[in-house]
Amino acid sequence: MISSKSSPSGQGHLPKRGEVWRVNFNPTMGDEIQKTRPAIVISSDAASSIRLRLAVPVTTWQPKFQGRYGYLRLSADGRNGLANDSAVNMFQVRCMSTDRFLTKLGVVPADVMEEIVAFIASVIEYV
Repeated sequence: MISSKSSPSGQGHLPKRGEVWRVNFNPTMGDEIQKTRPAIVISSDAASSIRLRLAVPVTTWQPKFQGRYGYLRLSADGRNGLANDSAVNMFQVRCMSTDRFLTKLGVVPADVMEEIVAFIASVIEYV
């Protein structure tokens, strides 16, 4: 069993807002995103005592995502730890146990976080 003082990856901390982690999304149902893949933590660090995190999954960029509602292009760089240009799949926002978070890959800049949060606010018609 994993203690609340260490991350599943043994890196000494639990996932924080703006970090990119490799996450195990299985098991899934229906159209939910599947398999182990990167995800960006979007939940507030103020709730860090709870072992749940809101995150958006990241998938390999495909040309069909260009201009598609709900996808944000994210270029691979040394800071975010992604190996390929990717797409943030903002419709697949999900709350999950920190036990699903396997390895920290990197972090995303504030402007990426702002765009993700703005999209989610628009989908739920938050004014």
